[in-house]
Amino acid sequence: MLRTFLVDGRLTTTTMRRDKRLVLLRYIVRVFEPGVRYPEKDVTVALRAFHDDYAALRRYLVDEGLLSREDNIYWRSGGPVDL
Repeated sequence: MLRTFLVDGRLTTTTMRRDKRLVLLRYIVRVFEPGVRYPEKDVTVALRAFHDDYAALRRYLVDEGLLSREDNIYWRSGGPVDL
């Protein structure tokens, strides 16, 4: 399913059904280490690698509970963890 929406590691679109978007968001959130706090500019750089509309990706990640935010600091709050 990921290959349908990713070309060379970048998303081809951010508009898709919620269930498909969740699969992609759970894949994307893995770039953020659990327990690490990230300033907004670092989140922007990481998300821009996936799509130019990094603000939409950031909003989706927060809305789905995969990232949390306070005072422009973000941290991973959900999603799969690689052991």
